[in-house]
Amino acid sequence: MTDQLAAPDQARKTYTRSQLALRNGQDRDEIWVAYQGAIYDVTRSRLWQRGNHYEHWAGQDLTQELDKDAPHLATVFDKFQIIGTLKN
Repeated sequence: MTDQLAAPDQARKTYTRSQLALRNGQDRDEIWVAYQGAIYDVTRSRLWQRGNHYEHWAGQDLTQELDKDAPHLATVFDKFQIIGTLKN
């Protein structure tokens, strides 16, 4: 993760799964996904514009799905800003 995209840990807000679920591109304009505890803003990605990317849906923790069968590495998130942390 590049430093200019990551908010300092102390500045990151913590969000619940319910709050994340609202950022699905349909209930609100924001399109967020969580991966390994970090919440990424993917709103500007053309691949997420409808709130989904292939069989993956925004507003969810994608850790298990992506670790299981993603055709790319976790570095795919390096271009997106971390805007918060997912509360367990």
